[in-house]
Amino acid sequence: MTAGSVTPAAAAAPAAAQAPAIRIRGLRKVFGATVAVSGVNLDVPVGAVLGVLGPNGSGKTTMIRMLLALSRPTAGTVELLGSPIPGAAGVVLPHVGALVEGPGFHPFLSGLENLRRCAAAEPLLPSRAIPDAVQRALSRVGLTSAAGRRYRAYSLGMKQRLGLAAALLVPRRLVILDEPTNGLDPAGTRDVRTIIAELHAGGATVLVSSHLLTEVEATCTHVAVLDHGSLITAGSLAALLDGAAPALDVLTPDSAVAMQALRAAGIGAAVRPAGVRVELAGTDPPAVVALLVGAGVAVHEVQRRRTGLDELFAQLTERNSQ
Repeated sequence: MTAGSVTPAAAAAPAAAQAPAIRIRGLRKVFGATVAVSGVNLDVPVGAVLGVLGPNGSGKTTMIRMLLALSRPTAGTVELLGSPIPGAAGVVLPHVGALVEGPGFHPFLSGLENLRRCAAAEPLLPSRAIPDAVQRALSRVGLTSAAGRRYRAYSLGMKQRLGLAAALLVPRRLVILDEPTNGLDPAGTRDVRTIIAELHAGGATVLVSSHLLTEVEATCTHVAVLDHGSLITAGSLAALLDGAAPALDVLTPDSAVAMQALRAAGIGAAVRPAGVRVELAGTDPPAVVALLVGAGVAVHEVQRRRTGLDELFAQLTERNSQ
């Protein structure tokens, strides 16, 4: 797997030939002397939930704006759903729901009235279907009881919910969400997680930009990490986590004996509170267990250590800044 390609961990043969939902080649955006996005190459397969991570100023929102034809690239190309952007934006974007940099609505209109205006502008939504579509969207984001209140009186979290409702007025093939949980309380964050899961189950492709690593780890199938405008890595979440500093946690009361046996075999390890952590570079769990048991170590429990996304993110961004 290359850093510039996001591919499913176990794709079926027919899906392998399917064009990616998002294809980015050599994408670059320059503002004066500032390079906001630098030569990004990325494929996002249909049906994936991609979490785009990066520190502030890493280029996440700039890249998203170019995907949606809100900003023209300085160089490079973008395809959404198999068609070029911005050239085919009028054909493609009705199938794309998006929430970018916080929603903008008429402050003196109610949430319901604002959403009706959004629905009236939807090319794929017949006029007769607007009332039902608006009510479903409000219910989906938990705003039914507040639908009659003016938008100016909404909290930040309620504004974010209304923007999400607008993105979900009609079934979408691709949904792009820039910091969708911004301003939401824990209940709202859980609602967004549920919505993303529903979109994924329905076959939609979802791109989520977020700084909440726990949410990305809980909702996404794939991850792309940006830093200083460059793509550091991309791939399936499971593969990235499993491939980052693999280790084995061994629960044993015989830490000293275990360390002696491992060092004698040239295997890296460190003492942990309840045993030892063994580096798996160049070896595998069965060999480690056999070695320890053969050395007379009482092995009570063995668990493959899986690197957390926060630790992986820190490793990648620190390495890139060196």
